[in-house]
Amino acid sequence: MNAGRTAQDPAPSGAAAPAQPDAEERREQPKQRRKRRGPGPVVLLVLPGLVTLSGVAGFFALNGGFPVESEQDAGPERSAAAAGVDASYVPWLRKAADGCAAVTPSLLAAQIDQLSGWSNDTGELSGQKGIAAFTGDQWEKWGEDADGNGRSSPRDPADAVMALGRQDCSLAGEVTGLRTEGRVNGDLVDLTLAAFATGADEVAGAGGVPDAAAAYVAEVKGLLSRYASLDEADSGATPAAAGAILAAPVPALTVTSPYGSRQHPLTGVTKLHTGVDFAAAQGAQVYAARGGQVVFAALTSAYGNRVVVDHDTIEGKRLQTTYSHLSRIDVAVGQTVATGAPVGLAGSTGLSTGPHLHFEVIYDGYYTDPQPWLAPSG
Repeated sequence: MNAGRTAQDPAPSGAAAPAQPDAEERREQPKQRRKRRGPGPVVLLVLPGLVTLSGVAGFFALNGGFPVESEQDAGPERSAAAAGVDASYVPWLRKAADGCAAVTPSLLAAQIDQLSGWSNDTGELSGQKGIAAFTGDQWEKWGEDADGNGRSSPRDPADAVMALGRQDCSLAGEVTGLRTEGRVNGDLVDLTLAAFATGADEVAGAGGVPDAAAAYVAEVKGLLSRYASLDEADSGATPAAAGAILAAPVPALTVTSPYGSRQHPLTGVTKLHTGVDFAAAQGAQVYAARGGQVVFAALTSAYGNRVVVDHDTIEGKRLQTTYSHLSRIDVAVGQTVATGAPVGLAGSTGLSTGPHLHFEVIYDGYYTDPQPWLAPSG
């Protein structure tokens, strides 16, 4: 990937040398100097005000001028200035990010920075064009006339940003499907960036971020903080857990392995344990934690028999729960289930050391700790 960067502006030239005293001043004799006297009454009255005004002016000069709007009302100009981005790009970055949960304005900006350094003159030799460095084949697939100016071009920033958002959201959908099926594991953004770099098939083959994509993922994520201000308008976009709105998936919620980083007991790899393991005897009934529609129900290599239920949206964000290592699946894809409906029987299929239920909550596309969502059992 071309990791072009914008060169830093040259530092301002040094301040002019202080003026030299004129000849009369140099010839002044000590006897001509008068004894220093205290300030007069006019100075005593005026000087404090001048000092105060100077201090206030200096403060606002250092802090971007007089405040004209609340810091919470971060418009495109302010966000762009903070991120060092052309203000005309900001509405398009935000619009492109509306396509899916995994993509944010800062993520798109970080990708563009890594791909072209915001240069619209990417090299013809590589076949990449515009700020998002699209090839001809890629543009044929993703490009559209986003701003309605009558032409679709990778050198049109609005068209390019929207095309990058469409591509990212499509890839996020692919890797979400792979993760639902238990074929890959990892952070949704990492997996999406990896699919962008190497393709979703490579991600599936590696079961996560392949080595060939690791550098690209790290570079883009390293740039995210530079563009964090672009997300300010969406600062409340990911609400906290909506509370104890899920019923117990098994009768007794005895935790045998909590959500969080841990060393896998079979593989020895330390990574995020994406759910909570609840004690459950072989063949114990497992229930739907909330009403919804079954979107996955099949045997997977890692999760064993796995069921995923979609519960529509909570506070505007999609909520799903998963039930893994089942000994038997009692539902089918497309089936509607009510809270407390049987979804299967507990077991130890897949990568498992014994009978239990691995229960996950996926909110807005991301794994989250299930326990705050669960009402106390029994």
